[in-house]
Amino acid sequence: MNYKDSLKEKLKKFKKEDIILTNHAYEQAVFRCINIEEIKNNIANPERLQFASKQEARQNNEEKYDCYFGYSKTQCHRYVIVINSRWQHIAEKNAKL
Repeated sequence: MNYKDSLKEKLKKFKKEDIILTNHAYEQAVFRCINIEEIKNNIANPERLQFASKQEARQNNEEKYDCYFGYSKTQCHRYVIVINSRWQHIAEKNAKL
């Protein structure tokens, strides 16, 4: 099942400052020569999001998605995004202002 549309709506509520990259994600981005700002821009402005599948999260208050952001018919970035309900609540609260 593709969660693309519902995830896009959730991600649009976040600011780039709210996005936290794990050490592993940061190291992989540097290894693959992917700009960190580009990653944050893709997440905060998910127009390139083509496919998102839901995965099992480690914590009860988290949602985890395997996401593909398309650049062409043959190239994409793959991110695993975890949304913590605490941060989601903050983003939703700020979005209403």
